[in-house]
Amino acid sequence: MIITKTILVVDDNPDVITSLKTGLEDATRVYRILGAENGQKCLEMLKDNIIPDIILLDIMMPQMSGWEVFDRIKENPSWNTIPVIFLTARTDRIAKNAGSFLGEDYIEKPFEIVDLKNRIEKVFHNKASKKALVDK
Repeated sequence: MIITKTILVVDDNPDVITSLKTGLEDATRVYRILGAENGQKCLEMLKDNIIPDIILLDIMMPQMSGWEVFDRIKENPSWNTIPVIFLTARTDRIAKNAGSFLGEDYIEKPFEIVDLKNRIEKVFHNKASKKALVDK
């Protein structure tokens, strides 16, 4: 099968990026995983026109939080339609409510890779459904 979707994982923990790369780039090769170890690197990649189909964004990162990265992404007309799923160790109700409201999904660490795949596919399905309605 051909790679069809690019996922950008933004997380200050390189083990998370590696784990997601291993878990999501399975034998079907449906996903291509790119990693950014901080928010600034994510924004640089976007500025270099490396535009993923979805961003998995950690909230708690040094220098620039995931919230700040999200705001910068949504401020830019070239990037603001990229779906964002927040991945975080934060389990407080305020973060969960904000993440669920702002992003397409909010997933608490640790998570099962199968659950993450299902939730990513749900976001892609919802985006395709919305596009189909707009195209009518």
